[in-house]
Amino acid sequence: MLNSKNKLDIIIPVFNEVHIAKLFTLLEKDVSSKFRVLLCYDDESDKTLTSFNKESFNFKIYKIKNKYTGPHGAILSGFEECKSEAVIVYPADDFINTKILDLMYEKFLMGNDVVVPSRFIRGGAMRNCPLIKSVLVRLASFSLFYLSSISVKDVTNGFRLFSLKYLKMIKIESTKGFTFSIELLVKANRLGLSIAEVPSYWEERKFGKSRFKIFEWVFDYMRWYLYGLETFWLRKSPKSVKLKNL
Repeated sequence: MLNSKNKLDIIIPVFNEVHIAKLFTLLEKDVSSKFRVLLCYDDESDKTLTSFNKESFNFKIYKIKNKYTGPHGAILSGFEECKSEAVIVYPADDFINTKILDLMYEKFLMGNDVVVPSRFIRGGAMRNCPLIKSVLVRLASFSLFYLSSISVKDVTNGFRLFSLKYLKMIKIESTKGFTFSIELLVKANRLGLSIAEVPSYWEERKFGKSRFKIFEWVFDYMRWYLYGLETFWLRKSPKSVKLKNL
């Protein structure tokens, strides 16, 4: 459907993101790699769709209707339409990390199938986060780093790059929220794929309402947290990873 010679697909799940034009302006200014945007929305009443003029930008913007439900379904719908060699899932409310997308793509070109923007390495930061969310996110990330073979310090962030080759190979079993991100990370680790990390910033969103539901999704995150531990402690084989068409 979306044939393209672009090197990078940027999936942006949206829900009434009336400031999306600001993000598009930053992408155009800060990203030199050839890219296109896949704007994934739930229904035609979403205010995002009327808050910008796609002719104002020098990159392609495709509107992808959610085939399923919720943010998880929107991202899966985007994955199904990707054609470029690398795919980034990018938050609609993130106006501070557009400058690292070229670096993430460079890490992909160096042979990494997953590139993790990390809030918890030198050069990264996490600001104004609600206390309980901050504690849970840091606890999960640091314990997996120190207690498993996962080599990155930020395991829960939904902002991430994946190679299209990897996305076409792996079966995504998650069904809620942004848990796909930790699932794809721990499965890549079990498969022995190359994973890179770059510093990033995170701030609590100033516009709109977050769709992150930590209490609703905590058990889904726990499933993949334990999966990451099992890879190391139980020496789980790469053959145990569920792939497509098997």
